[in-house]
Amino acid sequence: MSISSLKTGVVSPSSLLAGQSSLPSIPTIGTATAGAASASVTFTPGGIVGTSYTVLSSPGSITATGSSSPITVSGLTNGTAYTFQVKANNSVGSSLYSSASNSATPIDPIVSSVEMLVVAGGGGGGGGTLYGYGGGGGGAGGVLYSASRAVTAGSAITVTVGAGGASTSNNNRGNSGSNSVFGSSIAIAGSGGGGGGGQGSGSSISGGSSGGNSSGNNAGNGFPVGSATSGQGNTGGESIRNEPYVTAGGSGGGGAGGAGGQVQTSSSGNGGNGVTYIDLTVGGGGAGRGNSNTGTSNSGGGRASNGTANTGGGASGQNWGESYSGGSGVVRIRYPNDKNDAVSTTGSPTYTNSGGYKTYTWTSSGSITF
Repeated sequence: MSISSLKTGVVSPSSLLAGQSSLPSIPTIGTATAGAASASVTFTPGGIVGTSYTVLSSPGSITATGSSSPITVSGLTNGTAYTFQVKANNSVGSSLYSSASNSATPIDPIVSSVEMLVVAGGGGGGGGTLYGYGGGGGGAGGVLYSASRAVTAGSAITVTVGAGGASTSNNNRGNSGSNSVFGSSIAIAGSGGGGGGGQGSGSSISGGSSGGNSSGNNAGNGFPVGSATSGQGNTGGESIRNEPYVTAGGSGGGGAGGAGGQVQTSSSGNGGNGVTYIDLTVGGGGAGRGNSNTGTSNSGGGRASNGTANTGGGASGQNWGESYSGGSGVVRIRYPNDKNDAVSTTGSPTYTNSGGYKTYTWTSSGSITF
């Protein structure tokens, strides 16, 4: 510093630049790019550069410091949206923070498990007879649920949505539905209801849930009711001839939440209850069909109706000339929204991102790759 400067008490700009430092300039914020529990933030230094730079998150006030752009901020919460500001530092002090960046939401890119619901197609209703003997209700499609089903990133997972069982002709047993599949997880189709004509057609066969039988116009009991798949459904009801009544009613088809209703008169058996998983009520058994027409469905086929589509509902039993088919199945998965979207899908599943979950629902066959 010159003697003249000392005498006047004025410091010249040249002496300040030669021997002193100033606060650094405010940086210009760039782009924030989210990673797994982290974000990379770019910026441009101002006219007086800093020796280091500090990035601050909002919310959380989490900081990270580096010597140049970009700077990665770690320790963020996946699924939370953040913005960022940056300031410059040197030996004198720090600049003010810059304006805020764009919003960035960290995610964990690896999906290792999903919540899974696989529902098979429901069974068709048993055929009625010309003399008013109604058929048994169709069994619901098997319901297969897992709260944590493992998946492998990079490998396509096949999705098959089973059809409902077609209607049958008069007197005959209803047709079974078709299986639904998510990779190696298989939901077993619901079986059709027993026919009102009796003889061999009065029985039902095994399925995810089995259909109800019908004693028809045959004396005595004995038409078998098929078994249900363990963990996926329940058995259909039994139509029992109970003298002095002549049983003409069909029993209810089994549901995922309960067995089908039994009948001992000419009334109709109720279908077994359905169940609710991942916000879907599925797997209701079909009502039987009888002279009183009072059967209810519990989410399967109600009195004189088809099984509900995309729930695996069993169809109601049939009277003469009627035709009721089982409901088609459905496949639904979901996982927390702090994970990546699927890499690819086929089969046009519907997709939602709400309530903390990413959800995919198939009503036709396809695939998914994470």
